Amino acid sequence: MVEEKQEGTDRTEEKSFAELLQESPPDPGWLKPGEKVEAAVVKITPEWVFLDLGGKSEGYLDVRELLDGEGSVTVKEGDVISAYFLSSRNNEKLFTTRVGSGEAGRAYLEDAWRSGIPVEGTVEKEVKGGFEIKIAGSVRGFCPFSQMGLTRVEDTKALLGKTMSFRITEYEEKGRNIILSNRALLEEERRKEMESLKASLSEGMTVRGRVVSILDFGAFLDIGGVQGLLHVSEVGWDRSADIRETLSVGQEMDVTIIKLDLNKDRITLSLKKNLPDPWEEVSKKYPEGSIHTGRIARLTKFGAFVTLGPGVDGLVHISKLGGGKRISHPKDAVTEGQVLEVKVEAVDSGKKRVSLVPVGADAEEERPERGDDYRRYLGKDTRSMGTLGDVLKAGRSKKKR
Repeated sequence: MVEEKQEGTDRTEEKSFAELLQESPPDPGWLKPGEKVEAAVVKITPEWVFLDLGGKSEGYLDVRELLDGEGSVTVKEGDVISAYFLSSRNNEKLFTTRVGSGEAGRAYLEDAWRSGIPVEGTVEKEVKGGFEIKIAGSVRGFCPFSQMGLTRVEDTKALLGKTMSFRITEYEEKGRNIILSNRALLEEERRKEMESLKASLSEGMTVRGRVVSILDFGAFLDIGGVQGLLHVSEVGWDRSADIRETLSVGQEMDVTIIKLDLNKDRITLSLKKNLPDPWEEVSKKYPEGSIHTGRIARLTKFGAFVTLGPGVDGLVHISKLGGGKRISHPKDAVTEGQVLEVKVEAVDSGKKRVSLVPVGADAEEERPERGDDYRRYLGKDTRSMGTLGDVLKAGRSKKKR
């Protein structure tokens, strides 16, 4: 049976795909010439590698395609390989992993172009704009510099004499004008690797990343071939830190995936998720009654937030900022960036809140003008006690009892 295949294949090496298909009955399966499949190796003979296509269907390819430089077969039974469908004869399907560099591959070049099947070629010499590549024995093709890899070739001499895989991107004048691309194959493999990698990622996962670029709004990290954004707000607990002073290109670190949107190809990362939460030590570092020096980080209509330490801001209410005078906005008394000496009035680590008063200010009870915003910050109930009528009714009800 093997001899029959060998004999049949020798005859078909001189025929085109169109002739093969005319001789062959229509393939009842789902395969089309040039279609790529993943199939398991079920048997290896001195001439052929047999593939399991599922069900009762079987395929085969020339074992010579899977030999290394020493003539040893590079696969074993049970391995899964990628192969391209060539033709079908008597329910037996012929496959190839590539169109070889020998003369026998010449008959398949046009079909390889139409079907996207890789071809093997040897880099002959450097010419204007690229390289001359020898394929299928003596056929000449041209590969531009930009298509000889994922990045531009620096050492062109190192490629001379090298055998590589290419995709035919242009096939004109019956093969007298052939344009090749090695980059197209590499990009296809890279896309598959990226899809596989993305499928393995999930929100909350910690991954190793390497900084590839730094911008004002954050840094882009390479996490195994795909890039994610580390926003400036997720670099550390200290929001005032300069990202360029904290990170450097090439730096490696563990980061957490906090958002994953594969449809938009966006991965959002966090470094501070892997750093100790400063609020866990707030009660010890800033106990009630202790005095500290902080810098005003931002102003709101109800007060000023003062940074006590990295990631820890406390609030000085507007009623404590006027030096005994009523003010309409904190900016009437203080400015952002101003250094202020404050005393800790109250601490709630669970809600991440610290209430502060400027040192020297009267430690008065909460004034009516503090308002709901401040009460919410302190975690107090803001529900109304009702109207005056409701209060009087409640009083009469108590007297009747």
